[in-house]
Amino acid sequence: MAPFLISAIPTPLAAYPPPAETLWGTLAARLQLDPLNGVASAIFALAILHTFVTSRFAARAHRVQRRHEERLLAAGRPVRPSVRAELLHFLGEVEVVFGLWAVVLLVALVAARGWDQAGRYLDHGVDFTEPLFVVVVMALASTRPIVALAEAVLQRIASLGGGRPVAWWLTILTVGPLLGSFITEPAAMTICALLLGRRVFDLGPSARFRYATLGLLFVNVSIGGTLTHFAAPPVLMVARSWGWTTLSMMRLFGWRALVAIVVSNAVYLFLFRRELRELALRPVPKEVDLPEQGPDGRFAPPLPVPGWVTLVHVLFMAWTVFTAHHPVLFVGGFLFFLGFARASAPYQGRIDLRAPLLVGFFLGGLVVHGGLQGWWIAPMLASLPQVPLFAAALALTAFNDNALVTHLATLVPGLGETMKVAVVGGAIAGGGLTVIANAPNPAGQALLSRYFGGSVSPLGLLRGAVLPTVIAVCAFRLL
Repeated sequence: MAPFLISAIPTPLAAYPPPAETLWGTLAARLQLDPLNGVASAIFALAILHTFVTSRFAARAHRVQRRHEERLLAAGRPVRPSVRAELLHFLGEVEVVFGLWAVVLLVALVAARGWDQAGRYLDHGVDFTEPLFVVVVMALASTRPIVALAEAVLQRIASLGGGRPVAWWLTILTVGPLLGSFITEPAAMTICALLLGRRVFDLGPSARFRYATLGLLFVNVSIGGTLTHFAAPPVLMVARSWGWTTLSMMRLFGWRALVAIVVSNAVYLFLFRRELRELALRPVPKEVDLPEQGPDGRFAPPLPVPGWVTLVHVLFMAWTVFTAHHPVLFVGGFLFFLGFARASAPYQGRIDLRAPLLVGFFLGGLVVHGGLQGWWIAPMLASLPQVPLFAAALALTAFNDNALVTHLATLVPGLGETMKVAVVGGAIAGGGLTVIANAPNPAGQALLSRYFGGSVSPLGLLRGAVLPTVIAVCAFRLL
């Protein structure tokens, strides 16, 4: 078949010729049929490389701004932001990377197939439900009543250890990720990140400890959502197609995930036992609620949250989780929530939508790129035996959203039960290796990045996540 006879974006997997004897032969044939595959994957690779150098752009932006201010002060002129510094700062925001390169991808799609086909791909070939859901559930989970409720529940558990930083650290990293099996992983990530910042990171631990904790959090949230079949994005992608239920998840993954979380936390607790003891000796920073502006223009601290306000917030959270597959319903519910939040302003903190919107932009750009990677991921998954398939799914997850990896596995015909377990196990075990490996990770990074100088180092995160990832791999493959 001649190149570009198929105009759809992406080329349907069924339209490719039968697989060749080797994987490389199959990929070469698909590239020959549709060279746009290579262009899209090259742009995606550049976007991934960009995520590894964002910290350099951020550091460069600070230097440029500082020199700009020095020149203005020397000339006796008022200090203003530098346009060049702001541009570098924009390029240094991890959350904008995939959206920025999605613009480059869109130009390539229009040049290759025309505006109509490119627009049809964005309208019908990309599902933006997950990014929209993460924006809404992250905004709801970070509200003052929800955080206060979660903190009160976890405080009861942490009080068993005297409410010390080590007790909070262990409680958040054990119980918090398991909540992802019930209130969804993005919501659990948001609550865990907020409480980690307030109860642990505000005490000023070392950078090594912060990166280890962040990597442990990402891995635990990725595997902690496997107790049910409806809350973790990579599980949602396969549960209906493969007929997996909550009982199936508990039998195949859930109890193993529990073991992995407990063991990983115990290992890191042992490795950082001295620092955790030292944190208990440091003064706890005073918590300050941001004031809310009243009708008279004055600011006053929020009032204590009454039970009925917390109940309404919980009901909005429940509605969002229940309608997670119907964006019209959960976005509409969120608009009603914003009205309620305004009406109950005396009991609310400031609702900051910047972080949720940036995370949604990140995930939106990621799914735009990810939808064009099936041409090489699907045949790779189909060509491997069980153990290499597990390893390949884990490796692919580091550079793709694990929900995309598991979704593509459902397109492989005749995949046996052991192979299904292998690909899902690899995808969820590798969900903490990078920011893009699991949909909730950008939410955690956005909420905790201020403790890392404004930008989380990909290599630092990788080092922190390797050990708990190895423990998760052992739990899924050896138990």
